[in-house]
Amino acid sequence: MQRICIFLVAMAAAGCDQNTVATETGHSPEDYARLEQFIQQVKSQLIFVEGGEFLMGDFGEQYGRDRLPFDSRQDSKPLHQVALTSYSLSKFKASNQQYQFYLEWNDIKGRSFKGRLRAKDWEERAQTSGTPAHVDWNEAREYCDWLAKITELPFSLPTEAQWEYAARSRGQYFAAPTDDGTLRIEGRKGINVATGYDRKAYASEAGTGLEYSSPTPGDFRPPNPLGIYDMAGNGWEWVKDWYDPDYYKHSPVKDPQGPDKPVFKDIDGHYTRVLRSQDFSSWWGGLTMTRFNADPESQLHPPGDKTVRCAVNSPHPVK
Repeated sequence: MQRICIFLVAMAAAGCDQNTVATETGHSPEDYARLEQFIQQVKSQLIFVEGGEFLMGDFGEQYGRDRLPFDSRQDSKPLHQVALTSYSLSKFKASNQQYQFYLEWNDIKGRSFKGRLRAKDWEERAQTSGTPAHVDWNEAREYCDWLAKITELPFSLPTEAQWEYAARSRGQYFAAPTDDGTLRIEGRKGINVATGYDRKAYASEAGTGLEYSSPTPGDFRPPNPLGIYDMAGNGWEWVKDWYDPDYYKHSPVKDPQGPDKPVFKDIDGHYTRVLRSQDFSSWWGGLTMTRFNADPESQLHPPGDKTVRCAVNSPHPVK
């Protein structure tokens, strides 16, 4: 941000008009004013997460109410000790509006869905401004890296451990990343998550044809106790880590980063990265400990159900 201000002051001191600035930088003073607003918005949406120790993984058998596992799969086991340095995490998944600003600022052509199955659906998702942007892992990383550049803050994708610690409100034994650690649905309507009924109703209000497959705005339902929204569904979230189904067996205690190199291939022969959250909220998905994995480049499928939430790796709150 300081670089932006210095640049504009220097241009003014040199007697440059708006056309000169636009010619030399590709952006006008009005563009930089929009960038400043964008930066302030991004910074205002950061939640400081004080570091600490917690037991990461499926805690159901030891600490769940019924002493039963929450997850039938083995990759969320064993329960293991993790100690994290403090960091900040965005309270929202990156929105289409934010991601489109990033694309426009950097003159990056948006993703084309032509020829894809349900191409019209993917395009409608990408055009609904308040809902999560859909990206592959590389696009997610590049977006967080750009935030680091324009804010001069250490933005990055969160690690898997950072995501789970925040989802569990600093490692508490919350099975769901919601306001009370549960998934509450009354009739067809979700109280702290969005059901198919809620998604269809929102699609109707938004004037899209997405119906049950519609994403919803980030603040559609209440945040978790830390103030972080939308971690139980509305799009899988990419994290930094390569996926290894056995990683928890040898994960380091201090600030684990995932495997140093690719480990696990999907059925199509592509190495995979970890995903957290869920595409659509349900009683079995979007829990705090469940792990998913996918090809980072989404080579066979458009990333219509995958999104990004960036972290700031600083032990102090962002001002």
